[in-house]
Amino acid sequence: MLLNVSYTDKKITKKVDEAVGKPFTLKERFALNGIGSPKLFITDANIEIQNLLILDNNLNTCNIEMRPKGIIVRFRSLLETYGLIIPYYKLTVYKGDFAVYSIYKDNYFIKVKSDTKAIQKYFRKFLDYKADNAPTSIEDL
Repeated sequence: MLLNVSYTDKKITKKVDEAVGKPFTLKERFALNGIGSPKLFITDANIEIQNLLILDNNLNTCNIEMRPKGIIVRFRSLLETYGLIIPYYKLTVYKGDFAVYSIYKDNYFIKVKSDTKAIQKYFRKFLDYKADNAPTSIEDL
């Protein structure tokens, strides 16, 4: 779900917390060595996100926040902040070309440049967290 998260609204906060869980506590953030990604440069996106990004002339950047049950991909357009809320069970990540990660959720996608070790390390961290905390699948039984 793509939401405008610029302003504090209890309805939107409740939707986000139900989908991806409440934010990690400070102790959990230290245990995970941080939950936020470095600045990611967007190379491509689906038409709905692309229409938001072309409204201004700034660089198309985003960041990712880990939550217990999913991630939030945040980006800015004009003076508004938008968040793509992705629960882990709907998240698909592909390592495509030389240095591009593709993040998919249903009909939404964002492709980001991953040209530094810090970005690759962050993707490995949240994919490992997803795998460790995923519910047991039928094949595992």
